Amino acid sequence: MEFFATLDVATTQQDLQQQLRLEVLPRFCASIYEVLEHEGDWGKISTVWGLFEVQRESIRGGLRFTLPGCLNAVTWTVTVSPDENVEQVTVHCTINRRQQDADFVESLEEFVQDWHRGLAQHLQLNTRIDKTCCA
Repeated sequence: MEFFATLDVATTQQDLQQQLRLEVLPRFCASIYEVLEHEGDWGKISTVWGLFEVQRESIRGGLRFTLPGCLNAVTWTVTVSPDENVEQVTVHCTINRRQQDADFVESLEEFVQDWHRGLAQHLQLNTRIDKTCCA
């Protein structure tokens, strides 16, 4: 399953990579309660789903975060549009299952919306909700 939200913002992949460090994730996403420890691009976080190890990876356009020990293989990216004429950031979250409990699906939708709200607030950019979707 996948979930995503987009924001119309002017930023760069370098800005995202500099600002979205592990130690500040709770500022950007209310579903991440606390960073318990971190070293480089590895850490342990407390989330709406429990405690997990988290990996942060710089990718083309932004960042990928993974919860490698998660039963559902939760992964999310925060990236800028590859189209130079589009000033947009996308939050894209996936899990490794096609069907899932309704409560968990709702928590994933809220997770993506928490990222949307946090990015809009803490990147301190003029934003407007463009669209949200889940599939």
